[in-house]
Amino acid sequence: MAVTWESIQEGQPLPALDKQPGVTQLVKYAAGSGDFNPLHHDPSFPQAKQIGSIIVHGRFKYASLGELVSNWLGHNGRIQKISCQYRGMDMPDQPIRCRGTVKRKWEEDGKKLAQVEIWTENEKGQKTTPGEAVVAFH
Repeated sequence: MAVTWESIQEGQPLPALDKQPGVTQLVKYAAGSGDFNPLHHDPSFPQAKQIGSIIVHGRFKYASLGELVSNWLGHNGRIQKISCQYRGMDMPDQPIRCRGTVKRKWEEDGKKLAQVEIWTENEKGQKTTPGEAVVAFH
């Protein structure tokens, strides 16, 4: 059943979205986004060597959080605002779980709104990309 403003409750979790981008997916993402920083695809790049790996694009994780919220909404609303902060590195071929929770639900100027706390977490459960979104339901 599709999510509706009436059916959600504060504290309710969003269905998780799992990602595990490999190097090929990161190279494809670089081509689509124009972000060809070698830190995301070249293991011989000095920063990658120092870290011990290339890293997943922050904007890939941001886009994945947008996908999480969009999947949850389905066709019953739209994202009005979304933001995140890059707080930790994620490595290719490692699980990244996108998660979220309904933080607030309210009506304003005839609009049915919800604020959701969103984040990515690594396999250790550490939040690497916290953020939030505000959505408007139809």
